[in-house]
Amino acid sequence: QVQLVESGGGLVQAGGSLKLSCAASGLTFNYYNYAMGWFRQAPGKEREFVAAISGSGGTTYYADSVKGQFTISRDNIKNTVYLQMNSLKPEDTAVYYCAAEFGAIWSNRVPDYWGQGTQVTVSS
Repeated sequence: QVQLVESGGGLVQAGGSLKLSCAASGLTFNYYNYAMGWFRQAPGKEREFVAAISGSGGTTYYADSVKGQFTISRDNIKNTVYLQMNSLKPEDTAVYYCAAEFGAIWSNRVPDYWGQGTQVTVSS
């Protein structure tokens, strides 16, 4: 079955950096056929879109709240997508989820597959 396994979360001080990884396995088609995304959910809030990347890696999408702060990338040999998070703020504290959407371009619909999430906590 499809598995998206996130890693790299943890506790960091404000201003610090973290890099999240999400390794995919069990996908029906080659990894580059899937656009990949990151979402987050803070306590008491709805899950929100953070960033996404096309199957080729040539196009990226960001929520306005993280533009210039986060960078999404992917390695289609390792079937892994990354989220580099810099200048972290306490309001970035959330569970971060990886998601996969079949199709070369991110369409902003509900993703086909989700990871289990990884906790990111930013202390002030």
